[in-house]
Amino acid sequence: MNDIKAVKAIKLTPGEKYQRLLSYESGTFGVKSGHVILNSGEKIGLHSTREREEVIIVLKGEGEAAVGQEKILKIEKNSVLYIPPETEHDINNTGIGILEYVYVTSVAQNA
Repeated sequence: MNDIKAVKAIKLTPGEKYQRLLSYESGTFGVKSGHVILNSGEKIGLHSTREREEVIIVLKGEGEAAVGQEKILKIEKNSVLYIPPETEHDINNTGIGILEYVYVTSVAQNA
């Protein structure tokens, strides 16, 4: 039987630049997630998904996802970005206002 006590409801904190939502420390089995706000011109910084896959759900604003060395994808409010395992990427706010998104990562399983 599942542990009902592990069920969580987490409220996003408005205006907070980075908020950890879920992680091993909060009781998940492999899912990690966070809420990110970038001001105009800010970047999250180049990093790799390593053994994880990542989904980015854009809540506000517009920007670019630089994926690997050669691919740039436009992202905007109400869009979802998927990034596979072992992929370097960076998120850049290219808009005028804030870029706000939630990311969710999980250890990738072989199909």
